Amino acid sequence: MSDAASGEGIGQPVRRKEDYRFITGNGHYTDDINRPRQTFAYFLRSPHAHARIKSIDTSAAEAAPGVVAVFTGKHVANDGIGGLICGWTVTSKDGTPMKVGPHPILALDTVRYVGDHVAMVVAETLADARAAAELIEVDYEALPATVSLSSCQDGQAPQVHAEAPRNTCFEWELGNKAETEAAFAKADRVVKLDLKNNRIIPNAMEPRAAIGEFDKGTGIYTLHTTSQNPHVARLVLSAFVGVAPEHKLRVIAPDVGGGFGSKIFIYAEETACVWAAAKVGRPIKWTADRSEAFLSDAHGRDHLSHAELALDKDGRFLGLRVKTIANLGAYLSTFSAAVPTYLYGTLLSGQYDLPAIHVEVDGVYTHTAPVDAYRGAGRPEATYLIERIVETAARETGIDPAEIRRRNYVKTFPHQTPVIMNYDAGDYAASLDAALDAIDYKGFPARKAEAARRGMLRGIGFSSYIEACGLAPSAAVGSLGAGVGLWESAEVRVNPTGNIEVLTGSHSHGQGHETTFAQLVASRLGVPLANVEIVHGDTDKVQFGMGTYGSRSGAVGMSAIAKALDKIEAKAKKIAAHLMEAAVEDIVFENGVFTVQGTDKSLAWAELSLAAYTAHGFPSADIEPGLKEGAFYDPTNFTFPAGCHICEVEIDPDTGIVKIAKFVAVDDFGTVINPMIVEGQVHGGIAQGIGQALLEHGVYDTDSGQLVTGSYMDYCMPRADDLPSFTLGFTKTECPSNPLGMKGCGEAGAIASPPAVINAVTDALGIREIEMPATPARIWEAAQAATSRAAAE
Repeated sequence: MSDAASGEGIGQPVRRKEDYRFITGNGHYTDDINRPRQTFAYFLRSPHAHARIKSIDTSAAEAAPGVVAVFTGKHVANDGIGGLICGWTVTSKDGTPMKVGPHPILALDTVRYVGDHVAMVVAETLADARAAAELIEVDYEALPATVSLSSCQDGQAPQVHAEAPRNTCFEWELGNKAETEAAFAKADRVVKLDLKNNRIIPNAMEPRAAIGEFDKGTGIYTLHTTSQNPHVARLVLSAFVGVAPEHKLRVIAPDVGGGFGSKIFIYAEETACVWAAAKVGRPIKWTADRSEAFLSDAHGRDHLSHAELALDKDGRFLGLRVKTIANLGAYLSTFSAAVPTYLYGTLLSGQYDLPAIHVEVDGVYTHTAPVDAYRGAGRPEATYLIERIVETAARETGIDPAEIRRRNYVKTFPHQTPVIMNYDAGDYAASLDAALDAIDYKGFPARKAEAARRGMLRGIGFSSYIEACGLAPSAAVGSLGAGVGLWESAEVRVNPTGNIEVLTGSHSHGQGHETTFAQLVASRLGVPLANVEIVHGDTDKVQFGMGTYGSRSGAVGMSAIAKALDKIEAKAKKIAAHLMEAAVEDIVFENGVFTVQGTDKSLAWAELSLAAYTAHGFPSADIEPGLKEGAFYDPTNFTFPAGCHICEVEIDPDTGIVKIAKFVAVDDFGTVINPMIVEGQVHGGIAQGIGQALLEHGVYDTDSGQLVTGSYMDYCMPRADDLPSFTLGFTKTECPSNPLGMKGCGEAGAIASPPAVINAVTDALGIREIEMPATPARIWEAAQAATSRAAAE
């Protein structure tokens, strides 16, 4: 590594390159873009959770000032545009495929949730479009709605889709039922728990937005959109929805202000904008307001589960059985079928050496917004279940919660779980020990006693989490129902002056790729960070890529870059050997300089780069001019980040207010490229997890299907004063399944923190269970009930 790169390479806490433009207001978001002759779209949405559309009269809207066009579902259907798809197929335990109802871009004859898309108005201004939409007359026949998870399958509930009797999309299972039943038959104790994983509504800083454009001369459609994976968007819109041939569709995702999963998916609005742009012959722009975002962004979580854990007399786990009902909402979103199945059931072993597991998941439709991946996607739901029942087991057996975990940890690797996953490397006890030290676990009884003297309740809660990141290999996920490969691509272009452009199929929406990816290049090639440019988010520049989600960008995206860098270095050594009249095997490349081993002959990186393009005297059969290489990387396995989070809370029983007194997170992310960025990712994840545990809840009225929490007045987001200063630490076991030894870090905080918080709250209250979010009202009621019980005893 050169002096210029020595403080900027792998392992260095380099400040993010991209932050300058963000904090100075010079970012380039979709809503910042304006095209010549641009029009504006507004979507008329259903006020009913379930209704039949008897007729739509758009004549008054079409005649309104500034209106360019009004479109309904019939216009879309007449153009042969298909509906939105789910890209992951799940098979029920009886061997039948999942039951998929239609998901039209604009509703045809039925609306299925409040916010469903009914019509699209295109006008000269947004105000014109909004005003015209109010003139559209829709004759609805309101129908009863199915909202409750607990009753949606009872046979009496209104049907969401005729194709799915009992509102059941699939009845899926994983694990060995017979072995699990045998484990329970020999158990000394069985711990049972009913859990609800509350619905969460994503709230990215930037709302979703889109600009559709059509060039009549070339026949090329262009879509600017807030997407985490623009290449997948282009593939779906071309191959499945039928908007345009793939080579005639360009998708650009510029700066994206947060996604958390909600911007992975293909939505109706962006599809309609790019399709309708050709109809009106002008660009069409749409940006969601917050009310639209609450109604129509894909929501997350929303599970009902019953779990049972079998233990022997020494507190060792023998088996786990789980039955979960997972809400899919009114329609299947892009990856929704995978979340409560292969991203959930496969992680139910946690960090534990569980010999037998059997899980059943019913994916069900309700008249609510679609539910899909939200930060962690299935892994938080699995961790919440396993860590809550392990905590309950510790209390019922009287075994210290740290000790019961340590006693049951996986200790040898690789480790094959009963639910598909093969854990490749880890040291779970090391993270536990570090977390115990950081929170001063031995001093907790004294802190609890001191709090009691002040009339406060103090509790401590653990969460030993594991997640699977970088979903792979493609052959494996394909066999499980994935409709795409989960590799990643990269191209490294060295310019004649020695600076470097890296084209990656990953996409950054807050992860700091422009910095961390450049740090890898700086380390490998010995160049200053300023000489490396990261290019992403444009399907016309990057050949193909699978985007960013599931904490895959480092382990998969950067591994593709590393493979391309291997090729760059190999070719550069050939050129250096030719120029210095030496054998290739005698060329040494270090700190940005090529030398001939045992001599004083050398070439600097910039000299070599220029020589690659002047190409004077190259033996043409051996060396082509230029220095540009690409690579595709398909991992051999998932990566398995793991760690231990411990939360300590103090509760005022008179108000129900929770104060998080301490929060410690010790994580094993393998090789860390930039510790400052990793710490930021963990901070953000913990904040979101605390939000779910204590504050956030997407609530629908069970009778009308109206979204009750449709604004920040009703949906409580965490603020700075809700959060403590986090204490972070790292342990390290390198991942053997990628060349950099990396594991994912972006979702860990959101996965681990909810059970740690709820375990601490229930410990403080001395109760078995409390529903998330543990709001002051719920905590106050639980505290009063506990006081009444104590008085009665």
